[in-house]
Amino acid sequence: MSFYEISAAGYFVEKEKPLPLVYETVKLDIGYRIDLLVENKLVIETKAVEALADIHTAQILTYLKLSGNRLGLLINFNVALLKNGIKRLVL
Repeated sequence: MSFYEISAAGYFVEKEKPLPLVYETVKLDIGYRIDLLVENKLVIETKAVEALADIHTAQILTYLKLSGNRLGLLINFNVALLKNGIKRLVL
């Protein structure tokens, strides 16, 4: 699943979407970057690692909370079958 494939399917998708970090009165314009944001609703974080770790789950949960979105996909491309590398998260 790539930026090109998602946009070719007719969906609005943004890649490397800056996600500002705001704490009280301090705002960091580019605190984080979402790999893919589809239709301003679905956060997709892609990895190519031996195995997904808790830190990867924490990362996408942080993106969901800061962006106000509820649905996220954590995708690891370093697996024999892609379906085994997809983790769905809902807030």
